[in-house]
Amino acid sequence: MHNAARPILGLAAFFIGQPIWLRLRRLNMEVKLYVGNLSYETSEDELRALFGQAGAIASVAIIKDRDTGRSKGFAFVEMTTQSDAQKAIGMYNGYKVKERELTVNLARPREERSGFGGSSFNRSGAKHKPRGGNRNY
Repeated sequence: MHNAARPILGLAAFFIGQPIWLRLRRLNMEVKLYVGNLSYETSEDELRALFGQAGAIASVAIIKDRDTGRSKGFAFVEMTTQSDAQKAIGMYNGYKVKERELTVNLARPREERSGFGGSSFNRSGAKHKPRGGNRNY
């Protein structure tokens, strides 16, 4: 096999079995930003207009409490390019919106959560033993 074909095959193998929207998103290399210290009254349209001044936006999502539907005070903004994301960080980290100083930085990858009800499993899949012992007093 010709060596030039290997990277293409590696990339194809990476994408096999993934939904088309995920494949396209990874090819476009959109950059997700964390936007914190938002006023609870800030809307997604306001964020879209603000960050649109820094470059092209792929998506805006204000994170809301699942029970009340009220904003949790932070959002994620996806910029279409790395350079637009860096420009947005430079423009809006520390920028005041509705008397609140925004925190804008690259979003960290989402951490895995433990199972339902707070139960947790170790790497082998075995459930952890409860702490505190089982003494009867």
